[in-house]
Amino acid sequence: MWKKIVSALMVILIVLGLFVSLNGINTGSINIPNAKDNVSLGLDLAGGAYVVLEAETDAQGEELDKLMEQTQAVIENRVNEMGLSEPTVTIESKNRIRVELPGAQDAQAALDAIGKTAQLEFVDAWGNVVVTGAEVKDAVLGFDSNSIGNDPGISIQFNSQGSDAFWQATKKALEHKGESVTNQYGTYDGAQILIVLDGEVISEPRVNEEISGGQAFISGSYTKETAAADAALIRGGSLPVTLNEITTSIVGASLGADSFDKALFAGALGIAFIIIFMIAAYKLMGAAASLALLLYIVVYIWIYEFFGAVLTLPGIFGILLSIGMAVDANVIIFARIREEIAAGKTVRAAVRSGFSRATSTIIDSNVTTLIAGIVLYQFGTGSVKGFAWTLMIGIIISMITALLVTRLFIIVLAESRTLGQKKFFVYSGKAGREFEDKSLPVISKRKIWYAISICIILAGFLMGAVRGFNTGIDFTGGTMIQIDTEQQIDLATVEQILDDAGVKANVIYAGENNDEIIIRTGASLDNNARDEILDAIYKEYSLDSSNLMSADQFGPSVGTEIRNNALKSVAIACVLMLIYIAVRFELKFGIAAILALLVDVLTMISIYGLFYIEMNSPFIAALLIILGYSINNTIVVFDRIRENIKINKKMKPAELVNTSVRQTLGRTISTSVTTILAVVALLILGTSSLRSYVFPVMIGLIAGTYSSIFVSGSIWYEINNLMTKKKYHGK
Repeated sequence: MWKKIVSALMVILIVLGLFVSLNGINTGSINIPNAKDNVSLGLDLAGGAYVVLEAETDAQGEELDKLMEQTQAVIENRVNEMGLSEPTVTIESKNRIRVELPGAQDAQAALDAIGKTAQLEFVDAWGNVVVTGAEVKDAVLGFDSNSIGNDPGISIQFNSQGSDAFWQATKKALEHKGESVTNQYGTYDGAQILIVLDGEVISEPRVNEEISGGQAFISGSYTKETAAADAALIRGGSLPVTLNEITTSIVGASLGADSFDKALFAGALGIAFIIIFMIAAYKLMGAAASLALLLYIVVYIWIYEFFGAVLTLPGIFGILLSIGMAVDANVIIFARIREEIAAGKTVRAAVRSGFSRATSTIIDSNVTTLIAGIVLYQFGTGSVKGFAWTLMIGIIISMITALLVTRLFIIVLAESRTLGQKKFFVYSGKAGREFEDKSLPVISKRKIWYAISICIILAGFLMGAVRGFNTGIDFTGGTMIQIDTEQQIDLATVEQILDDAGVKANVIYAGENNDEIIIRTGASLDNNARDEILDAIYKEYSLDSSNLMSADQFGPSVGTEIRNNALKSVAIACVLMLIYIAVRFELKFGIAAILALLVDVLTMISIYGLFYIEMNSPFIAALLIILGYSINNTIVVFDRIRENIKINKKMKPAELVNTSVRQTLGRTISTSVTTILAVVALLILGTSSLRSYVFPVMIGLIAGTYSSIFVSGSIWYEINNLMTKKKYHGK
């Protein structure tokens, strides 16, 4: 009886959780916003920008840590003074600072300000540094009460050391008033003191009297806005080290909002597809799994809310992919239950036995996938790290909901006199043996399966060697800018603007009506270079910064690092999986699994070479996820081989593989279908940035499914024969 009560309460909890998540509650005393309005959005959804800055220093160890912490504090102060929405400044890869500005209305202007990262200096007319930003206590917008219009300016306060140095500088300046002096920045009056940031003069005030007491007021041709902006830069202080811009990304607010809406709609459609498929394929068990899946979604949403996690496009994709994979645990259980019913057991007994026999398979398959997620999180950056985080959380929640919630629902159904009948759990005459009567000659035809994989791999690598692989700017370094031109413009004019700026670039149309352009350069352009190009284009076509849809810049060193991290990630993931499988199974299972994964990796790379698809950061993320997904499928097959060895020790290796693959084929196909259903809507309805994640995963899903059915078992067969022969000859 208690099981029915708990099940009913669970259903109520699911319905209530979905209602609150979608609509929120606002009764006056209780105010819970809906999940969409309350979740923190990343810059690719809210619009905004990020920049990665690398410190130019030889410091190591504790000295470097201290230097970067000091740099981080100064940049945080500078960014916070800009009044931007939820900025984050983090240390990355020991000697880099990552600045994220989601929701920035004018992302390019914000990056321009952050980009001024060299030491702040007050320089006299002869080019001598008299005070640095380290000696500035405060700088705020002020107003000149002595002027007729109460003109805006900057009120500066120095510390004791800076106060004395500035007084001496103003005293000297007055002594040379009216003299023409030339320094590295230009020709100035001897009474001027320049304010220099990042090697650029941001203000040229003239000294009218000696300034003592640590207070100074700068007035002149300031507006309220420019005075406030320069005050923020001065107040930001002096950085202890020079920083170089190595990676930049800007996403327009309209593009981010469009991506968010499309991703949500596509995600809801994908979930609906999965629920329909599960009920059609597994009847009442599918309905129970669908309820557990809805609970999974509610728990996922509130975990995001609780931790204040930032939702990004890759994060949405990670959630949907984990939902598709979450169904896998249920499919493994259902396959076992149907097999037990086919063996003659009652529905009740089959449910108990099915869950018991499926538990170890679920744990092993999900732990190996979790390993790939952990490695991806460790070596990924930014959005890729968020992708890994959502996937890992999803794997953990899926195991809990499948082994506890789905189990509770199905036990209640099995114990019901009306619903606990076989016809509600299996299809007549099949009962888990959907593929038992079908011939599946995995081993006898293994050379054909090998040949198919080898031909695809060789063709792709040969094409890549001849034509070259299509590597993105995040691999090679460079800049890509996308602009909404509001009409189809002449590309030749844009190319001429780029030529005048001394920039070699490729310009193409984008958008449904060719009302967008994409500029791609092989050179990595900094803020100043991008500003020059954008300003010229804006002027030519009467546009402004709101027309900037996105801009990405990667330094050449970043591309090398991404490739190295990719290789390192794949190697570490494979080693950890090998160790786990060797401990849980046997070494030969581990070796076979890793070799099958190698086939998957090479197949994905070859497909990219064959069809000249762009390789970028999402490709690396997808590669590691597919390692986890493919090993998941392979583990299920190997678990069945291990079980069949125990049941029938006289069964020959070839028969073992054929039988095990055939017994798990229904589960493999169902899991692949549900995972594809989860992401196919994103491929069709999502934005181009989201498709860059979806497409490689779709390729990997197909490659992983093929290898788990036809390749992994065959490789185990070869290794098993080799080891058996060595053992025999040794004796």
